[in-house]
Amino acid sequence: MPMAVGLQAWLDDEGTVQRLGGPLRTALAVPNSGARPLRDYLERNSWLVIEGLPGDWQGQPLDLDWHAAGGNTLHTRGWLMRQGEAWLLQVFDIGDLLRERHHDSRQQWQMRLGQALRDCDEQRLAQVTALQLQDLARHWRASALHLMLVDEAGWRCYATSDADWPWPRDERLQSWLTGLPGQPVLDAGVHPDLQALCGGVALCLLPLRQGAVCQAWLLCAGAESLPEVDEAVALLNALAEPLLSRLRLGQLRQQQRHLQALQRQLGAGGWAWSQQGHMELDEQLANTLGLPLQPSIAQWLAHLHPADREAAQLALEQVREGHGLSLTLRSLDDDAPGQVRWYHWSGQWQGQRLGGFALDISALKAQELQADAAKARLENLIASSPAVIYIQRYAEGALHSEFYSASLMPLLGWKADSELARQPGLAVHPDDRELWLQRTQALLRQGQVRSRYRLRDVHGGYHWVLDEARLLYDDLGLPQEVVGLWLDVSEATEAAERVRQSEERYRVLVEDSPAMICRYRPDLTLLFANQPLAEQLQDSPAQLLGQNLGQWLSASERAAFVQRLQSLTLDQPLSSAEVCLQLPGREHAWWVWAERGLFDEQGQLLEIQAVGRDNTEVRRSQRQLLQSAKMASLGELATGLVHEISQPLSVMRLALANAFTRLQNGTADLVYLGEKLQRIDSQIERASRLVDHLRVYGRRTEVEPQRFAAWTAVEGAVGLLEEGLRGKGVALRLCAPTSQAYVSGQQDQLEQVLINLMVNARDALLERGIAKPWIEVSQVIDEEGLCLQVEDNAGGIDPLLHARVFEPFFTTKPAGVGTGLGLSVSHGIVAAMGGSLDVGNGEAGACFQVRLPRA
Repeated sequence: MPMAVGLQAWLDDEGTVQRLGGPLRTALAVPNSGARPLRDYLERNSWLVIEGLPGDWQGQPLDLDWHAAGGNTLHTRGWLMRQGEAWLLQVFDIGDLLRERHHDSRQQWQMRLGQALRDCDEQRLAQVTALQLQDLARHWRASALHLMLVDEAGWRCYATSDADWPWPRDERLQSWLTGLPGQPVLDAGVHPDLQALCGGVALCLLPLRQGAVCQAWLLCAGAESLPEVDEAVALLNALAEPLLSRLRLGQLRQQQRHLQALQRQLGAGGWAWSQQGHMELDEQLANTLGLPLQPSIAQWLAHLHPADREAAQLALEQVREGHGLSLTLRSLDDDAPGQVRWYHWSGQWQGQRLGGFALDISALKAQELQADAAKARLENLIASSPAVIYIQRYAEGALHSEFYSASLMPLLGWKADSELARQPGLAVHPDDRELWLQRTQALLRQGQVRSRYRLRDVHGGYHWVLDEARLLYDDLGLPQEVVGLWLDVSEATEAAERVRQSEERYRVLVEDSPAMICRYRPDLTLLFANQPLAEQLQDSPAQLLGQNLGQWLSASERAAFVQRLQSLTLDQPLSSAEVCLQLPGREHAWWVWAERGLFDEQGQLLEIQAVGRDNTEVRRSQRQLLQSAKMASLGELATGLVHEISQPLSVMRLALANAFTRLQNGTADLVYLGEKLQRIDSQIERASRLVDHLRVYGRRTEVEPQRFAAWTAVEGAVGLLEEGLRGKGVALRLCAPTSQAYVSGQQDQLEQVLINLMVNARDALLERGIAKPWIEVSQVIDEEGLCLQVEDNAGGIDPLLHARVFEPFFTTKPAGVGTGLGLSVSHGIVAAMGGSLDVGNGEAGACFQVRLPRA
């Protein structure tokens, strides 16, 4: 008989318990009925250990968890031995050993959870958190874990160990989590509604508190046994505290980036000053002002406008007495002598330092000055106007007079506060009272009115007045007030003279304007042209009348011009564009052209008024810049082109030497000489093609856009670069398309873009010393157009630089290498073709995408 220690269980060959023995027998939760299978005495996690029949378990250690009294678990280890016709299972209690291991495991868990979250990438923070939750769920034998974090919008799920678990939406959990106390809650059975939200499974909740605030909730669903409070709190702290720290750090970095971007946009920055030392300026503010980061007070004052220095010194004296600072000053602009920029300086004492913010308010100040000047001009105009300007306030469907200009007294002799001024309808001639009522109704219904009627003056006489009024609305579209004027038209001669003088003033303004002004019909027949336009067209204004403006336009420009006129409507009567003309004595001219359409009552376009400005010099400068960039590319290609041409010359020289040798030896025949001559001819054709393409590429770009196959530009660029790339060990991969796609523009300019992209890729590959460098060019066609992709394996471009790579003069190359204009010019070329140039990073390196619409 075995020694009566631990627990003994006698089993038959089917694994049924016949009887139990040993001191541990009293600790078990024994089933009520008689002989039962061994698995009925064990926890579910131990069923895998006893799979099969008892004979299968013999000769291996058995770790078994038994149902113990009081709902506990008895952890044992033992073995199975044969005893007569039965089997004896002998086990011993190992609970103390497991608790010790569990304690060590918990400490390892805490260290591993925190370290994983501290070491991972910020972009993978949520993914790593979910992985840790999965490990923790397996450790607790739980179905799923759900980590809830709080932000400005309330509680939300940050990570979960099982995305397929039917958790309710975050907004449904928010009210529950907000109302729960901040103490550990290990059993949600007291909240049946919450438990019902999670499928009715066993649910426990655990909060993470920092001070008096609950920062996180961990929801544990479907656990076979609830974890201990101390263990759960420790593991949650190990998981959540580094996570919250990383998230707060990311928020601070994001806020700092936003603040720096905002300061750059506003031309603003922070500053600080202590009475015993220099000022301290933010880097952005110092660069904007042109001052060092720590200027002295004398340097700061010297940078101010002389008229503001005294005010600044007085403000500093008040600051020394403990007051704050709020001052608007002008600073001298070093880049534009004679110009100033307005800054508002504000600050408060923070301990022993005065700290504050400086904001560039130049735009606001300019608007304020313009508004003051406009107000002064308006007041002067109103005071000197022969017409009466009035304002009527709209209230409850009626108009109430509020303001009259000073010309009311000379015209009608009314005082502004008289009864007639408050109710002008009382002074309307009896025969015109119907007109007065119609005027008010039309004004309220249509928003504007123009009418004529008679008003009585203080002497009893009547004056014919021309009344023009407009109803103004607020932001909600509700009537607010009426602004109008009365013009005395009693004497027709005075009215005609005023009209003539007005027309003369406008005629002088048009004739003396430096801009080109004209009117023409929809068929482009000129009706009026001022002197600047006539000088551009080398004719007189009178001789231009009746001529067609389209004769100075190419066929495509004329079609675009007419199409733009056809798009004018009553709602959209304005348009503007840059037009290209072929003027006498000039190759081409570019005008910035603005038009306004005039329509009849049926909305039919009658004529167009246009204003133009000569933009030829600007366009020529742009073309010269493109040509300079192209020639710079040719300069970089020179070495490869020389090698490309020297190779066929060497072949021809060798063929000629072989032919001369045969002739001298007398062994030459016609067939041999024919082969040599044919080989020389093919090499001459090869060199000729290269030179012809080089000559076409170096030529100035045509003005008019052409239709061409996009891949031919790739082939042209490859022809100029292929040999040079091969000589530097760079493999060129061409993914030729199965079908051609056509675009509109200049082929040599698109070649220039591709050359710039491939040269930049080559330089990056050589600079970084890539072992097997390659450049791949491919074409993708979709419904929106086509995309030419230039990709390399140089490792890519820093994402923080993607927004700047197309800026002029920006370059990542070493000093003295490159101008920083290649990508900027390329971006402008693609935009002019109606497309876009984008940059990104592929799997191996940078990927530039030239997107173009199909012609």
